[in-house]
Amino acid sequence: MKNFGITFFVFFIIIATVIFAVCGACGGESGNAEYLRIHVRANSNSEADQSVKYKVKDAVVEFITPLAASSRSKEDAVELINANIDAIADVCDKTLRENGYSYGARAEVRSEQFPTRVYGDLTLESGEYDALIIELGEGTGDNWWCVLYPPLCFTSATQDVTYRSLIYDIISDFFD
Repeated sequence: MKNFGITFFVFFIIIATVIFAVCGACGGESGNAEYLRIHVRANSNSEADQSVKYKVKDAVVEFITPLAASSRSKEDAVELINANIDAIADVCDKTLRENGYSYGARAEVRSEQFPTRVYGDLTLESGEYDALIIELGEGTGDNWWCVLYPPLCFTSATQDVTYRSLIYDIISDFFD
């Protein structure tokens, strides 16, 4: 009888966790709170402006990678980005100058409305997201975007990723 009670309790916890996880994902903007996006907006849609946008993106990603990797939460990532916002803008300006562009860049973390976007297996629904916005020159051209936290754009593609389930770990520890 005792084993039945324990099994029922564990089953109830699993079901409750699944329900809360599904309801949390259905909550619209509440799911957006988990992500910090990054957008690099080109000066215009000219071929030259679009080309330099990718050079700036590469330089910014190289600069931000250690910050993103050390972040343990979205709040931590926002704090680290804001503490380095001037350095991020400097990286952008330097890359623009090295490539012969006279316009500068602006960088800030702010909340903006975004359309639905797909990144690999992840779909970010339309809604309001916090994002590091980098505008090059007028910032009216097409943008490059990704997710800064969790660091989906800032990890090596060759890394092996192992996913763990907290529920499975708890249950395994309980029955060991």
